[in-house]
Amino acid sequence: MRISAMLRPALAAALAATWALTAGVAAAQTAPEPDVIKTLKACSAIKPDGERLACYDKAAQSVTKAQETGEVIIIDKQSARAARRQAFGLDLPTLSILDRGADKAETEALQAVVKAARTDAEGRLVVTLEDGAVWRQIDGEVLGKPPKAGTSVEIRKAAMGSYRMKVGAQPAIRVRRSEAGAAR
Repeated sequence: MRISAMLRPALAAALAATWALTAGVAAAQTAPEPDVIKTLKACSAIKPDGERLACYDKAAQSVTKAQETGEVIIIDKQSARAARRQAFGLDLPTLSILDRGADKAETEALQAVVKAARTDAEGRLVVTLEDGAVWRQIDGEVLGKPPKAGTSVEIRKAAMGSYRMKVGAQPAIRVRRSEAGAAR
């Protein structure tokens, strides 16, 4: 198969972008474990009870100090879920660490409620959700009934960094998140 001279630069750029994205995601998911956590885990290998307990006591103090100074941040699953929800649709690959242990459905889709909807100068839909996140339509589809305040929508990950928003039983439209919204 021959690739035309015009397509070679585009193909090279696409391959480079794919490699960079894959490397970035892999790096974020394999973040090194903090030393204080490694030390805590290592205590379980100590056989004599007294030595193991002393190791745990010392390691627990180190973890507590690291948490108090901000060297280590410990969050529970509920807080991670809230952070993922707030960041859904934003290009923040370093937050993929919050996906550890998450149900795939939580990272692939979002159920939300519309606060307001309008059309922009190009006739495309702009939807503001109750949490302040703003989503803009990026395709030319026309909804029969634009969403109103209080309408539930589902937003799912799609190809090329875009997302698909489904409003009721209508066909999904392609959207991209354009504003972060207020912190909740």
